[in-house]
Amino acid sequence: MRIAIYSRGIENNQLQDIELLLTELVKHGVEPVFFQDFFNQFYCAVDLEGKYSTFNSSSDMDLSIDCMISLGGDGTLLDTVTLVKDTGIPVLGINYGRLGFLANIGKEELHSAIEALVNRKYVLDKRTLLHLDADIPLFDETPYALNEFSLPKKDTSPMIKIHTYLNGEFL
Repeated sequence: MRIAIYSRGIENNQLQDIELLLTELVKHGVEPVFFQDFFNQFYCAVDLEGKYSTFNSSSDMDLSIDCMISLGGDGTLLDTVTLVKDTGIPVLGINYGRLGFLANIGKEELHSAIEALVNRKYVLDKRTLLHLDADIPLFDETPYALNEFSLPKKDTSPMIKIHTYLNGEFL
């Protein structure tokens, strides 16, 4: 089994958690594949042996990955979704942030979560992936969201015009 690991970054007090995660993965024969920036942050601080595969973006991510683990809060999980896009790779969110509506597995549940993952004893929670097309680039190259978009009005105009489509059909 190959599992990709993404995080925006880590703090020094999380290094033990990263070591625990890697120990659990190796114990179950999992090959971890790391987001390059994340890997660069902890590689020297964590006791790692051997070579590890990395990726920098969705375009160079190996599609033979079985799952992606997102380490952080809900914002990090949303970043992870923009990497996975429409590949069908499931995402497991381990919550290191303050809120965990999407990344709702606490780090204290790491052992049981990895156990369930490698034994394929889990249920996929399908989410709605939304895509936004606009005349101006509102979200750079990632105009995606899970479940909802928030469109704040910035000028004094009393109205905004939104054309909404579902599966290509105008609503």
